[in-house]
Amino acid sequence: MPSPTSRQLANWDHQYLWHPFTQMKEWTEAPPLIIDRGEGPYLIDNQGKQYLDGVSSLWVNIHGHRHPAIDQAIRRQLNKIAHSTLLGLSSPPAIQLARELVKIAPPGLTRVFYSDDGSTAVEVALKMAVQYWQQTTPAMPSKTHFVHMRLSYHGDTAGGMSIGGIELFHNRFQPLLFPTLAVDAPYCYRCPLQQTFPSCQIACLDQLESLLTARHHDIAAVVVEPLVQGVAGMITAPSGHLSRIRELCTQHQVLMVADEVATGFGRTGRMFACEHESITPDLLAVAKGLTGGYLPLAATLVTEEMYQAFLGDYHEGKTLFHGHSFTGNALGCAAALANLQIFRTEHTLRNVQKRIPALQRHLQALTSLQHVGDIRQSGYMVGIELVKDQKNRIPFPLTDRMGHKVTMECQRKGLLIRPIGNVLVLMPPLSAEVKHLKKMATILKESICIVTEPKKKKAPL
Repeated sequence: MPSPTSRQLANWDHQYLWHPFTQMKEWTEAPPLIIDRGEGPYLIDNQGKQYLDGVSSLWVNIHGHRHPAIDQAIRRQLNKIAHSTLLGLSSPPAIQLARELVKIAPPGLTRVFYSDDGSTAVEVALKMAVQYWQQTTPAMPSKTHFVHMRLSYHGDTAGGMSIGGIELFHNRFQPLLFPTLAVDAPYCYRCPLQQTFPSCQIACLDQLESLLTARHHDIAAVVVEPLVQGVAGMITAPSGHLSRIRELCTQHQVLMVADEVATGFGRTGRMFACEHESITPDLLAVAKGLTGGYLPLAATLVTEEMYQAFLGDYHEGKTLFHGHSFTGNALGCAAALANLQIFRTEHTLRNVQKRIPALQRHLQALTSLQHVGDIRQSGYMVGIELVKDQKNRIPFPLTDRMGHKVTMECQRKGLLIRPIGNVLVLMPPLSAEVKHLKKMATILKESICIVTEPKKKKAPL
């Protein structure tokens, strides 16, 4: 069968595909960008044009595209078996990966439950938390509520949306969701309390402290994105914010769930963001970079104390009745094992920590632009907030679609990124070298200038 032409692919895309987070009416008005292959930090379309992958293919790619070690690991596993269930069976890749995850996780997390993606990893954590309190001694079945940060994003399943705070994504689905409790996000650039760090002494957590003091008897867990709230626009928490949440949860006998789906596997310069403040959550959700960006796989890690609460005789009903058809998929686990091995053999974290200052230095050039309000960075996670009025921090109207316009200009110049409203998100693969980071920053600066700054009028003759 002959390969379809580029025109056929474009027509079929418009005729058959429904893209995520995409207004399809607008999408079908222009030819689609069709990615045909990848190489290192680059994506290559079906016309042969190269683009720097500035968002790691939606925050999943770690070591670049077509890394030979992960390619080989998947091929090697294919020669054995692609998948078998973990319900009543086990498999070498799933066993080995669980052991490796426990070795690199924050100390005290000892058990691994697999699922398919970030949303399901969080959903597993929510169910575990509720059931845990029902089965502890003394049983506390009233602890069923969850606390989360405003502007948070924990996926698109019902549970993930219930603890989410992105109105555009979640409001219309309220009839499907369960009630939760929200507290202020640590959005220092637009502080809801109109205070300034560090003199504020992290006052945004006073609300959480009051809530836990009053309602700890019916709160199962606090769910947090450690250090960076990604979909909120790369909101970076001030130093001490994360460790204070851990203290409050411990003090009030409330579980802490760390959603490291986006921040895990080196994105902040450490393997996990929790390491920056030396804390261990009770439950840790990981996905995205787990397989190096190759295959869907997620995991929820828990403490031994939590795990023990689910043990008992069959008639006690303490089993966690939750699972997925592809739980612990052998190909995904094989890719993940290779991914973690690359971290060791190529000294990925050490190299990233050396390059983080270079990325920060190159992004500093953007601060001179009159429509750049804030640049937020944690490791290789960057948010650049565009504003209409820099002095007064007045945002562009969302209907102006400035973020979208800048990303389209970046695309024309060979850089693929995605906006979140007026925030440009840059998250390169960890393998991106200083020359790639410099080029990304240069393209960003040029594109922001073209889109946001009015053309200078020629002086009269």
